[in-house]
Amino acid sequence: MGCLVTVELEDGVVGSISGNTCPRGSEYAAKEITCPERIVTSAVAVDGGVFRVAPVKTANNIPKDKIFDCMAQVHAVLLHAPVKAGDVVIKNIADTGVDLIATRAVGVRKRI
Repeated sequence: MGCLVTVELEDGVVGSISGNTCPRGSEYAAKEITCPERIVTSAVAVDGGVFRVAPVKTANNIPKDKIFDCMAQVHAVLLHAPVKAGDVVIKNIADTGVDLIATRAVGVRKRI
């Protein structure tokens, strides 16, 4: 829905939140100020697949300040076909406790 939220910080701690139209807005604003997190989506190279890349995403949110570390690991990956949707591509990516998973199957390319 979106709303204009004002957050007051006192020594790095959320003091008050106003302007939210629902409890979720308050929770989101507090988390975004103190510890922002994101789901990371990307693609990794696949050797021998019907597609050259497989889409991937983090299984859960990771701290925003870990995104560049996460992407460095993603760019270093080379998968080998076949790949199944849900396969763990990188366990505990960037020491976040969150796995990177494939979100689409990639079959083996048939050679003619």
